[in-house]
Amino acid sequence: MDFDNSKPIYLQIVDFFYENILVKEWQEGTRIPSVREVAMMVEVNPNTAIRAFNHLQDLEVIYNKRGIGYFVSDNGYTKVLEIKRREFLEQNLPDVFKKMGLLGISFEQLKNAYNQHKNEKK
Repeated sequence: MDFDNSKPIYLQIVDFFYENILVKEWQEGTRIPSVREVAMMVEVNPNTAIRAFNHLQDLEVIYNKRGIGYFVSDNGYTKVLEIKRREFLEQNLPDVFKKMGLLGISFEQLKNAYNQHKNEKK
């Protein structure tokens, strides 16, 4: 995994979890890789991985069944969706609006670009 120096590594691991949950690679109620497996997968110290796991447990995205492993919470997908939507609206969208204003891009142009992108993905 390539890490971005501007964001703590454990939060980048959290984002890795979010993505796997959002694309339904890891579905609600299913077991996810262990701390050790994640640490090896993304090539970090297990202490860094456990920090990500603890953060996700605090957010109730995952839970631990003692002696069995970690699982995606029953409402994990919904929680992640809410978290990522809020993050996008509060952190990313203001930058998009600023760039649109600087470049003179209208909402109609943005909508057309979005629809074109969506059609290309099909």
